[in-house]
Amino acid sequence: MHQPERIVIADDHPLYRQALADLLRRHYPECTLDEAEGTEALEQVLSSGVEPDLLLLDLHIPGAQGFHTLLQIRQDYPALPVVVISGQEDEATVGRARQCSAAGFVPKSRPVTAILEAVSAVLLGQQWWPESLGPDSNDEMAGRIASLSPRQHKILMLFGEGLLNKQIAQQLGVSEATVKAHASAIFLKLGVRTRTQAVIALQSLQPERLEGSAT
Repeated sequence: MHQPERIVIADDHPLYRQALADLLRRHYPECTLDEAEGTEALEQVLSSGVEPDLLLLDLHIPGAQGFHTLLQIRQDYPALPVVVISGQEDEATVGRARQCSAAGFVPKSRPVTAILEAVSAVLLGQQWWPESLGPDSNDEMAGRIASLSPRQHKILMLFGEGLLNKQIAQQLGVSEATVKAHASAIFLKLGVRTRTQAVIALQSLQPERLEGSAT
């Protein structure tokens, strides 16, 4: 059994986080387990110390923007495998996680043995997907957004916040012409013609919460 040095759990439910940490601690007693309840805490954890061997990520932690957050993490930490843990387990959600380069997906409705199987597989460089949930679902737009460069992805995110080209240029420390050039490349990759259409594409990566479901 591969013994990881560090695993990060990002989930906003303290009891679930604690239960998951206790489970992993029993199986990986030498492993350091870090917890984060929101995106700000997660960024602090990821940017400090040794890069983790694995991140267990709930897409609905405070501050997250669905699959966009997953994409951002994959771009900022390309060597870090991410396993999505979620109360949503429909084919579209699983398929998008796969398109956004997650290493696996574990529905929270599955028994704890599934989490251990997923963690073990991913730590060995494999992937883990729930067999009954159509892991081959294809979301073309998710794949297109995943193809954006880190800078293009950041600009698309700022489009979503409603910032003008001039404001984006000031925030990123580049010229407005550079922003416009990146915007043109973004539109081409996404197959859209306007900022509004690009933002709609971005919003398609935000999974809807299911009424009464755990996150």
